[in-house]
Amino acid sequence: MKLHLEKPWLEFSAERVARLPGQMGVFQLADDAGRVVYIGFAGGKSLFGLRSELEKRLGSAPQFRYEVNNQYQTRWRELLMLHVGAHGAVPEMNGHEAVPKLGRLG
Repeated sequence: MKLHLEKPWLEFSAERVARLPGQMGVFQLADDAGRVVYIGFAGGKSLFGLRSELEKRLGSAPQFRYEVNNQYQTRWRELLMLHVGAHGAVPEMNGHEAVPKLGRLG
């Protein structure tokens, strides 16, 4: 199983987000160079799943990608751990939120 989210980046627009499924999962936002600036999730409390969580963040980054996943909390932590392992810190926009205590991978 691949740990990194390797799906292609999509344009982060209202039209694209409106077509997303109302399912649980994780997502990443990136700058123009493809550097991850935020890692988030859509869980059981998200009214319309990935669609509503991404709608809240429209305009905060030019690109996004997502993964439908019922184990969204575990996957979210996993992606955060991978980012910390590679860059020494959580993504820039995650630094403004409460982030759980993270372990180390590998």
